[in-house]
Amino acid sequence: MSRGHREEAERWLIQAEDELADADDLRKRKRFYLALFHFQQAAEKALKAFLYLHVRSVEVFHTHSIDELLRMAVEIDDDFKQVARAKKLDRYYIPTRYPNSLPGGVPSRHFDDPKEAKEAMTLARRVVELVATKVREG
Repeated sequence: MSRGHREEAERWLIQAEDELADADDLRKRKRFYLALFHFQQAAEKALKAFLYLHVRSVEVFHTHSIDELLRMAVEIDDDFKQVARAKKLDRYYIPTRYPNSLPGGVPSRHFDDPKEAKEAMTLARRVVELVATKVREG
């Protein structure tokens, strides 16, 4: 049974909101490498929720790039320009998880800056909140 676009968008948005909350819990526990990855994931899933309503192509779901997803969202709604800085979250997709992405380093020890984690939280939250407004009020 196929879901409608609005229902599918809502499912992705719920996941994004939950992931954002979990990432913030990780940030508060100083598990920054995991928090950074999940902030990226929250923004990615939120943007995909928005795009579910407007793009009828599965190509949207073959990327994990916040930058690419934001560009697609801006083509539909200029309001997404206000969260353009969230493309910085792309830097947390791989290096926060794999030791071989950090020559000589270990992600769980490398990502140790609470300010960096707070900035990532702010960027992700802005994306999730904007999408929530667009999906639920739009």
